[in-house]
Amino acid sequence: MALPDFLIAGVPKAGTTALHAALQRHPDLHLSRIKEPKFFLTDGPPPARGGPGDAETYREHVWRREEYEALFDPAPAGALTGEATPFYLYDAGARRRVRELIPRARLIVILRDPVERAHSNWTHLWSAGLEPIGDVVRACAAEPERIAAGWAHFWHYVGLGRYGEQLRELYALFPREQVLVFRYRDLVDRPAATLDRICAFLGVRQGLLTELPRENVTAHPDGGVRHALLSSARRLLPPAPAAAVERLLQHRGDSRRPLTWEQRERLIPYFADDIRLLQEITGEDFGDWLRPRERSGGLVGARPAGQRQARNGRPAAG
Repeated sequence: MALPDFLIAGVPKAGTTALHAALQRHPDLHLSRIKEPKFFLTDGPPPARGGPGDAETYREHVWRREEYEALFDPAPAGALTGEATPFYLYDAGARRRVRELIPRARLIVILRDPVERAHSNWTHLWSAGLEPIGDVVRACAAEPERIAAGWAHFWHYVGLGRYGEQLRELYALFPREQVLVFRYRDLVDRPAATLDRICAFLGVRQGLLTELPRENVTAHPDGGVRHALLSSARRLLPPAPAAAVERLLQHRGDSRRPLTWEQRERLIPYFADDIRLLQEITGEDFGDWLRPRERSGGLVGARPAGQRQARNGRPAAG
């Protein structure tokens, strides 16, 4: 069967795009040309409804088994195959489907400070003209209504960052030796060592990958009449013209605005209990995620077998 040997299973806005691109360069690995096929997210076609821009995302969904397997057909003999859909960790149905279809798959999970991850997620959608609420705190407060209305996973700013719950369920389905968990900051600060750790986990040659792709930071357009008009147009247009409108939004946008301590203080309570659960599950200290903005590192419970980055080496969306 042409099914993947490994999955980059989580989490969004934590370097999965850059990691997918980096692993594509390894001669012993073959990753799908489509970065996020989303195959395990459904048992059939994707939903017909959703939030702003979800219809465009659903068009990219590879849900037919034969089309999914075709993504791995070009793999050279002996190469390990993989793909990156960072919603698999979050989605309970996806975890079950992976277990049923490829129970021996190796799973790679990158964890990012959940408040910073939520802010990056919100910024990504706001700058694309898809997020209607111009404040991350209010957008997080609107999450229950959005979930009830069927908005896709990428709008679940809080839910996606409750890693303790997700890993608890994942470890009920897969032995820990099949799961590699590490921090996003390691991928950014120590890419060569982290890529070697991933290669060791997958059982392929180390020392061949030393860096991640670098891309520009997403701009942050100001709110106002211009943003409102362009955002409304972007949500109504088909993909090609919508992309042009998104470029207009980016063209006059400022650099990404950092999360303020006041915002962080209001968002931490969404995650505090789950961070404690994550510490119990992994045996690692994540207390820095409960404090003012602080860079953190350290591989988490990994057992051996871009993020996109911006100019000047600072992390960007990905």
